[in-house]
Amino acid sequence: MQTITLTEIRRPERQFAAFAPSATDPNDCAQCSSRRFCMPDDLDFGDAPGLKGVFGNYRKVRQGEAIFHAGEPFRNLYVGKVGSYKTVAIDREGREQVIGFPIAGEFMGLDGIGTGFHAFDAIALEDSTVCSVSFKALTATAERNLNLSNHLHRVMSRELVRESAMLMMIGRMSAIQRLVAFLLDLSKRYGERGYSMHEFNLRMTRDEIGCHLGLTLETVSRGFSKLNALRLIKCLGKSVSITDMAGLEQIIVHSIPQ
Repeated sequence: MQTITLTEIRRPERQFAAFAPSATDPNDCAQCSSRRFCMPDDLDFGDAPGLKGVFGNYRKVRQGEAIFHAGEPFRNLYVGKVGSYKTVAIDREGREQVIGFPIAGEFMGLDGIGTGFHAFDAIALEDSTVCSVSFKALTATAERNLNLSNHLHRVMSRELVRESAMLMMIGRMSAIQRLVAFLLDLSKRYGERGYSMHEFNLRMTRDEIGCHLGLTLETVSRGFSKLNALRLIKCLGKSVSITDMAGLEQIIVHSIPQ
């Protein structure tokens, strides 16, 4: 897998429409089922100062629609309210590298904090709803709210840990271990949101999974077939059922013959 640096990521020549939030119920964010993943549990929307205009701005995006593009000025962070997404880097030769697959409650756009420009594209993998959070307003509010400030630091730290784990996985794991680690991570994240850890649909394609894990489409397809033959999963199209969670976890430790 080719390593892509930020200096190699293209900036689009054409301009894209700015995020246009729709009018919402001012209490919408407080009632959002995904809020506990992106904001502190005890954040008081009634008493905390400066929250108006920061939270609760959202819009619906269609499958394949971009939330933001590489090269656009960084102004907002984005949180998936409903749905799933992919973040993508594209090098100067037009080759795509899938950076991650955010789901509901996870931040997108943290890549723009350091440079003032987004480094990646963020694309909806299905019809979704995404929240826009003004970074300037958010940091101003966090200066007055220690709980919110600490939570944002934890979010950023969590993303750094995730990226480090991804690099370690690609560098040290076999192809089948990478695929299993991907499935287990997705299972865990769905479970944290109250969904089934054992049955879920893969919103991304096999090719996108391979692009994320540094594997070819053929290797990913063979990996799914192998896990299915071992009766660790049942896979039908995009539907995945994990039938032996412990068996998958053992592969991370011991791997299996290729």
